[in-house]
Amino acid sequence: MNEIVQGLLEAGRMIVTLDRDLIEITLRSLQVTLTAVVIASAIGLPMGAWLAINRFRFRRETIALLNALMGLPPVVVGLIVYLMLSRSGPFGVFGLLFTPTAMVIAQVIIVTPLVASIAHQAIRDLWAEYHDLLISLNTTRGQRILALIWDGRRALLTASLAGFGRAIGEVGAIMIVGGNIDHATRVLTTAIALETGKGNFALALGLGFVLIGLAIALNIAIHALSRTERDSQW
Repeated sequence: MNEIVQGLLEAGRMIVTLDRDLIEITLRSLQVTLTAVVIASAIGLPMGAWLAINRFRFRRETIALLNALMGLPPVVVGLIVYLMLSRSGPFGVFGLLFTPTAMVIAQVIIVTPLVASIAHQAIRDLWAEYHDLLISLNTTRGQRILALIWDGRRALLTASLAGFGRAIGEVGAIMIVGGNIDHATRVLTTAIALETGKGNFALALGLGFVLIGLAIALNIAIHALSRTERDSQW
């Protein structure tokens, strides 16, 4: 209990004093995570919509595979990305290993199946409702996908938020491909792991409380801006 109290006090001290290292680590965490979520949403949302409105051979198997990919072990993803970006790998020439870009790539691979699967569930229900209307209007597949994404944008926001929650708390893959380099690739989760390993539990808890507060604040802000809980839509 004493460690938790010290962690709260340490978190408060770092926030009030605008600790330089904390600000740097937090901004880097947001940069990497938000970039990954935007890319994953740009891929996953249309993918989920496409799976919802199209019928093709092995469709059930594709959806099952997509759902299975939601449980990808992050350390395995990190290992694969590491091998692909290492000097002996096919993309080693770009020198991306142990950079924020490598961290973004790993997070995109982890988050995209989650976003696509949730989007598929949401769009499937909308497609059942709008199927006859969109068919009667003689719309193209692209127009149908865009219409469903726009109409279900508030439900799809949940998919992106779920992806953000998965990405902001990721540590295994990030540690492998980023290396936890101070002032370069260190983010909140890897800093927590480092401080825990050093036995500095108060600082680790402080960083943990900052991470939780950051995730909650961002989610509240997005919901407020999108006005998903207006009285008329409750």
